Amino acid sequence: MTQHEEALESFIGKWRARWPEWRIAEVFVPASQRVTALAWFALLQELTDAAWSGNDPTPGLAKLAWWQEELQGWSQGRRRHPLGTVLQSQPAPWTGLAHALPGLRNLRVLPQDIGDSFAGLRSFAESAVAIEANLFDDDPLRGNLSLGSELIAASLLALHPGVLGGAHDALRESLSSQWPAPLAPRARRIVAALARARLARHLSQPLSQGRVLWIAWRAARH
Repeated sequence: MTQHEEALESFIGKWRARWPEWRIAEVFVPASQRVTALAWFALLQELTDAAWSGNDPTPGLAKLAWWQEELQGWSQGRRRHPLGTVLQSQPAPWTGLAHALPGLRNLRVLPQDIGDSFAGLRSFAESAVAIEANLFDDDPLRGNLSLGSELIAASLLALHPGVLGGAHDALRESLSSQWPAPLAPRARRIVAALARARLARHLSQPLSQGRVLWIAWRAARH
């Protein structure tokens, strides 16, 4: 394995470590899309970690600025990041995603109103949905903002573990009730269903294997 391949596997491995359920769930994704899905989800994790991680937001802002430049370069045939070896050549609107990155910062603070969180994420979610339509050969008119729900859930699970306690039942229930129907590519439907299941069950740890199979199968069918 080359150094570049090792770097790519490292970033994908970071996402797998946070979502080990995917080793089971990905069997329901077409084989031709699995590497692309892993690279795409790993990219989203890099972007959200840059926007949300750390007590001091300054380093994250610098990372987001770097990613803005990197994604704009992808649209022009240039790449530096290892994930670009899988994603950059895809004819996707990377520049739109670059312009939408600042919206991710809205989730650094625990939301008091889920509706406000959706509004703050709208530009980023719409840009990401447009890219997924290209990556997974999906009809862009089918895409909705279920990705926004997943991002909010990921923020709550990763940044605000206290939300899993009973004091935040209303916040979790509000998110669940406003979660849009999963009209999206199969890979997105599955990973969004896993995020929703974790949040609903107050779990920061992986779901059981049997539960993952059931959730992934249902998400793949609908």
